[in-house]
Parts: sequence; C-alpha cells; structure tokens
Amino acid sequence: MTTPTTTYPIGTPGQAWGPAEVSAWRAQLVRQRSYADDVLTVFERLRARFEVLPYGEVAHGSDVYPLFALQSLEWQPGLPGVLVTGGVHGYETSGVHGALRFLDQHAEAYAGRVNLLVAPCVSPWAYERIHRWNFDAIDPNRSFKAGSQVPESAALMRLVAPLLGQFAVHIDLHETTDTDASEFSPAKAARDGVPHTPVHIPDGFYLVDDTENPQPEFQQAIIVAVERVTHIAPSDAQGGLIGAPLSGRGVIRYPLKSLGLCASLTGARYTTTTEVYPDSPRATPEQCNTAQATAVCAAIDFVLAQP
Repeated sequence: MTTPTTTYPIGTPGQAWGPAEVSAWRAQLVRQRSYADDVLTVFERLRARFEVLPYGEVAHGSDVYPLFALQSLEWQPGLPGVLVTGGVHGYETSGVHGALRFLDQHAEAYAGRVNLLVAPCVSPWAYERIHRWNFDAIDPNRSFKAGSQVPESAALMRLVAPLLGQFAVHIDLHETTDTDASEFSPAKAARDGVPHTPVHIPDGFYLVDDTENPQPEFQQAIIVAVERVTHIAPSDAQGGLIGAPLSGRGVIRYPLKSLGLCASLTGARYTTTTEVYPDSPRATPEQCNTAQATAVCAAIDFVLAQP
C-alpha cells in the first residue's frame, strides 16, 4: 500500500507543532479498548507461573497505567537472558498479544534453560487508543536513549538497567500497518513541519537487524520459522523494504542505538525487531499473534543451539 502526498488536518504546513496542535491531536483520540481487561487480567492468570514485576506507572491526568513485566520465577546466574518487548507502539496489537501468547503457551518449555523477562505492553495509553505515539505525540520507539524524558521508554530502561550484560537476546515485537502510510506518516510530517513523503507498506512479515551488530544467521532462523505461519514480505520495486535495502530475505537493517530503538537497550548480541503485517488479505489476527510467538521461540532456539 502506498498513499499519495497529503495535508494533515492539524497544524500549518511547514511549521512544527506546538502545544496547541498536540492538544488538538490528542482531543481527536478516543479510548477503544482496555489495557486492564486485555493485559492486566492475563498477568493475574500467569502469576502462578511467573514473577510479576511492577516497574512504574504512566500517568496522564486521571488516566493512570501501572506497568508490569513478567520474569522467570528463578533467575539463575549463568543462563542466557532473554528480553521480549511488545506494545512499544500501542496500535501494534499482535506485539502485545503475541508476547502474552508466548508466555502462556511456550515459555514453560524454556524454564531452567534461559532467564526470561517479558514486557508485553510498554505503552498502555497508546494501546487503548490504538495509536503509535504516546500522550505527548512522541514515538517511544525513538526514545530509548540516556536521559530519555519519555515515560514509557524511561521506565523500561530502568527495569532493564540492573540486568545489563546478562541478556543474550532481545526480540521487540512490532507490526507494520496500512495506517503507517495513511495516518502516521502524514501526521509525523505535520508534527515536524516537513513535507510528507509517501510510504510503501510491504505485504508480509519482515525483520529489522542492527546495522552496527548484524546477525544474519539469527535473522534467517526466525524468517524460516515464521514462514510456516505467515508469508514473508517480498522486496519492493527498488529491491528493498520501506526505503531500506535488503540484507537478506525478509530482513533490513537500521542503526538501532543511534535511532533510539527499543531493540538497542540491552546491548545483547542477538537482537531483532519483528514486523508483522496484519492488514494483509493473506493474514488473520490469529496468524499474526502466532507469528510473533513463533518468532520469540525461534530466537531462543537459535541462541540455545550456539556453542
């Protein structure tokens, strides 16, 4: 899917948003689902199998969202650490539910083999409003940097900080949706006061590797596993995906740390960002959730198979 250049209804073309525009943007959003019902109730069901860790809260006026992660009941020194994150972008539904599915259906198979830490819904305010940005119209997935003032990102960084050096793998679960082209690309251009450039949305699953720490065999192991569940995105007319050249089948690379992406926060050797395409006529919500959980299992299996 590609959208033509368009003018976003908020703001003045060529001028970055100020507080008035952010308020106008926020006013058009409505709560469409419940973090408490969809996520916190699942935590309660999983409490007997995992340690539920509160790691802060996000408060916006009368809306207060407690943040939780789930951890292996026994964190055993010497085992490889595995961090799974979902819902950094609140509208990417299968990231949240794929992480929860992994915990419920697959994590038990890795007990005593890895140390698990899973944060399934990093941005609950945005999850409820099915949006990419947080309350302040900021993208949390460009905000994992020292001194971050973005509460969702800063809270996750504080959670992970005491465990740095213990993670072998971090897999960050995302989606690329048609609204990336129809809504978020025009909104970002308007917010930043720059011209809008049309975006092409790939039809299928792909991964984002780290330019500064490429792990092509790791990425391909995940691609092979996920292909049993859903289709892999073909390259576009330029031979790449979303403006980036392919580094392997279904894989592109970004400089994770310099961009402040979530997948950079542990410094783990093996990192990846999944990108499921839920709007494809060839994929169902069930397939998307399964693809995310499958990707997590494949990432762990690859690491466990290493000498």
